[in-house]
Amino acid sequence: MKTYHLKTPLLQEDIEKLELGDVVYLSGKAFTCRSRLHRWVLDEGNPLPHAAAERDLLIHVGPIVLPDEKKKWRLISFMPTSSIRFEKWGARAVDEWGLKMIVGKTTMGEETMAMMREKKCVHVSPQCVSPNAWIEHIEIEDVELFRELGTIEATWSLKIDELGPFVVDIDCRGNNLYKNHEAEVNANRKAALAALGIDEDFEYTKLY
Repeated sequence: MKTYHLKTPLLQEDIEKLELGDVVYLSGKAFTCRSRLHRWVLDEGNPLPHAAAERDLLIHVGPIVLPDEKKKWRLISFMPTSSIRFEKWGARAVDEWGLKMIVGKTTMGEETMAMMREKKCVHVSPQCVSPNAWIEHIEIEDVELFRELGTIEATWSLKIDELGPFVVDIDCRGNNLYKNHEAEVNANRKAALAALGIDEDFEYTKLY
């Protein structure tokens, strides 16, 4: 396992050197995206907002943001959401938006992973739950589609500085950290049940 400090725009050589379990800290420009932006662009045919199109780092997050007294935006809380929720659009987003990295919790599916292999893109997950500790590493530069999509679903343009740590869970060669762990967990579960003399098809006790 290695630790990398990467800056956007991300280079193909940056992405190709990453392996499962590596830790990354991110600096540069990023944009946020949730379900509504995916639908707005990929299902409804609207263009990707200009600032987002200039960025190759997407974060699956709906930040909590309030206006401050200077008519700017103040970040209150920031915690990536589960990426598997967006699998319907994942492959197209990687392909059509030119993504090099996606940040989000959990994993993504086979179609997105295949496109990541083709386009050289990776997925990384938070190593910790730290929605407020990250605030000092994030500067809000702009927001687009605020009126159309609302504060959570709008796309926020961010400038980040040493944001992390994140763990590489899908690399650009088709490897998936969660799948590897799932196989290991299932093997250990099977061995534990056998040692305890419990059938693998047992059912949990019903309380009611």
